[in-house]
Amino acid sequence: MNTIHVDVVSAEESIFSGEARFVAVPGESGELGIYPRHTPLITRVKAGSVRIQKTDGSEEFVFVAGGIIEVQPNCVTVLSDTAIRGKDLDEEKANEARALAQEALKNAKSEIDMAIAQSELSTLVAQIAALRRFQNKR
Repeated sequence: MNTIHVDVVSAEESIFSGEARFVAVPGESGELGIYPRHTPLITRVKAGSVRIQKTDGSEEFVFVAGGIIEVQPNCVTVLSDTAIRGKDLDEEKANEARALAQEALKNAKSEIDMAIAQSELSTLVAQIAALRRFQNKR
């Protein structure tokens, strides 16, 4: 069976490392589907869920808050400042954080404050969407 080695790494820890049949990643210009022997590439990843189809047919979901992906014919590496296993996502906390980000956006006094709040809000919206996708697959 053809497989590809996948590593998903956050700033704090390795989130996933193992063999897979297929990987789907939220690329900057759309979702990337990666199979073994994929053409090498390096590109940015936007906030969303990385879907890993493991060799036993099960799927692993990891939320990433953006980052970089490097693809080699036999290896995929996703580097992200923040990466959370799908099973570890907490919808209540994400919704609370989203409400705080929306409040910060309303109260922004400068363009920098507004940009920071918008960035946090878009990341949290992507996290909630990833969580719901993970819950629907279980």
